[in-house]
Amino acid sequence: MPAVSNRVRSRPARVALLALALATACSAGAPIDYTGPVAEWPEYGGTKSGLKYSPLTQIDRTNVDALEVVWEYRHGDVSQGDGDWAKTSFSVTPIVADGTMFFCTGFARVIALDPETGHERWAFDPELRAKRGKGPYPLTCRGVAYWGGGSQPHDESVCVRRVFTGTRDSELIALDAATGLPCADFGQAGRVALREGVGDAEPWEYYPTSPPLVIGDLVVIGALVADSMRIDAPSGVVRAFDVRSGKLRWAWDPVPPSQVALSGEVAAGSGYRAGTPNVWAPISGDAERGIVYVPTGNASPDSFGGLRAGLDYYGSSTVALDARDGSLLWHFQYVHHDLWDYDTPAQPALFQIDGVGEGAPALAQATKMGHIFLLDRVTGEPLYPVEERPVPMDGAVPEETLSPTQPFPTHPPPLQRTDLRPEDAWGFTPIDKADCRDKISRLRSDGMFTPPSLQGSVQYPGSAGGANWGGVAIDPLRGLLVVNQNRMPMVQQLIPRAEFDQLDPDSVVYPDELYPMQGAPYGVKRGPLMSSFGAPCVAPPWGTLTAVDLRSGEVVWEVRLGTTRDQAPFPIWLELGSPNLGPATLTASGLVFIGATTDKFVRGFDIETGEEIFSRRLPYTASSGIITYRLRPDAKQYLVVAAGGHGWSESGDAVVAYALP
Repeated sequence: MPAVSNRVRSRPARVALLALALATACSAGAPIDYTGPVAEWPEYGGTKSGLKYSPLTQIDRTNVDALEVVWEYRHGDVSQGDGDWAKTSFSVTPIVADGTMFFCTGFARVIALDPETGHERWAFDPELRAKRGKGPYPLTCRGVAYWGGGSQPHDESVCVRRVFTGTRDSELIALDAATGLPCADFGQAGRVALREGVGDAEPWEYYPTSPPLVIGDLVVIGALVADSMRIDAPSGVVRAFDVRSGKLRWAWDPVPPSQVALSGEVAAGSGYRAGTPNVWAPISGDAERGIVYVPTGNASPDSFGGLRAGLDYYGSSTVALDARDGSLLWHFQYVHHDLWDYDTPAQPALFQIDGVGEGAPALAQATKMGHIFLLDRVTGEPLYPVEERPVPMDGAVPEETLSPTQPFPTHPPPLQRTDLRPEDAWGFTPIDKADCRDKISRLRSDGMFTPPSLQGSVQYPGSAGGANWGGVAIDPLRGLLVVNQNRMPMVQQLIPRAEFDQLDPDSVVYPDELYPMQGAPYGVKRGPLMSSFGAPCVAPPWGTLTAVDLRSGEVVWEVRLGTTRDQAPFPIWLELGSPNLGPATLTASGLVFIGATTDKFVRGFDIETGEEIFSRRLPYTASSGIITYRLRPDAKQYLVVAAGGHGWSESGDAVVAYALP
């Protein structure tokens, strides 16, 4: 059984301690306010809208620094990638629904805990077959989905409430939320195979990493497709299954309108078009209007589009689908003919705020380019002008066809610089600065959207962002949007097929990587643009946290997020910002909580000023969403962090809960 470290006393002891704490606090003139809202965290993004916002107020600016660990749970599903086992990444955002916490691990186990004590209620092991075998990505499960039952008649003896999870074995599994047992009436013994119709693939090449979305009586799911492996990569189809039976209700096959596509009601086992844009990031939904919003990646392969034949029509977009039948309502594209792996990486955030787009039902989409697009979520039209601006056209290989323009938002304007010249090179010393200057001068660097080239092209921001799968968090009362971003340049170089096929992958120096793009006339080498000292060639900050006023479009504040600690030896622990992956969480009391960084900390900020007012050391990095909940009017508000590392750091397995003393 996984190790459980439970530091909360028995209930009588807790009551006595609570009384003592209240008496002490009152005598000090600072009592904890136990009135206020009660709320769970039943969806990946807090709600189906994906705002990552909680109405809770018990933890506020005045007491947040008093938070202490009240329980810690270790699940034990850890691999550092040694031997035959794949590396794990515990980057999950737990959910709390109907008084229980649910989450999944890198080994695809689903675990239910008591949210107030950390005691395990049940654990389900799908006996993952794909634990073994290497691949370009760690074993990841970012979350599960919950269905609380519906109005239709149902057998009350089993699976009244359900938890849905996707696995690296490409299965969608339904579990009884009360017991953790598979729901026998769902698919085959609780499982639906997701490989049907998508094409042959290695286990690591196609599987869901983000949680499904439950909307009405449907569970909707996409999947990761490995980058730049081949032109006939598995299909990016998005499918909806009946929450009770597991029957396929609809499939959206993302091929252009001019080509044959499957949509609406389809028969199980139908073939889907290879190489289409996939949906690996979290999905959001407007339950009232019955709309599903899917963020798409790009068509295969990522860095060469000469053979796509128009299949990137829906690529790097937000696509709105009718939840009833999967039919297309609208789509908006953020990158035309994407050659930079600028997938739409994050859950669309749905909001409606007076003074923003004349109060229209809205959608905010973060991108890897440092752009925030604000759209009418009913029509897909921009709420503010979006400009098609000319972009670099020189340096592309002759087989490529470029888009002469790309869309740029004006409200808010781009949130980070997007060009890097030799004179911009940065270093700790004249030696590494000169090294960076020399590297940039030997590359094509004509600004964002510099085409991939045989010479090698600077990509800034890199394919990790800008924003990544953490996306945005929105305070609907203050009208503020918060986003964390990377500011890390990359280099991508196309290599002719005959030359690429002769390369020894082991000869490529980490962190550069080779991607074969099989079927294309080129392979590609990609990696971060680093100095000889191993630091980015661009001036810090390398990671930021930014607050934007949605009404005015102006940046309210921006701070450096993260330090070099845990990446550099002591005493080189510098506040330079760090690469970051994972979402922020906002509370009605005016707090911003976030992990995400390469150092092992969870932090809290004042949403009005950006001042850091809370920081706690974690057992591992927290590339995950932070959740907060309060179950009853007489209960404490909890803050929970899953700390389990990512591809760049030590893998771990900790779930840590904080509350006021």
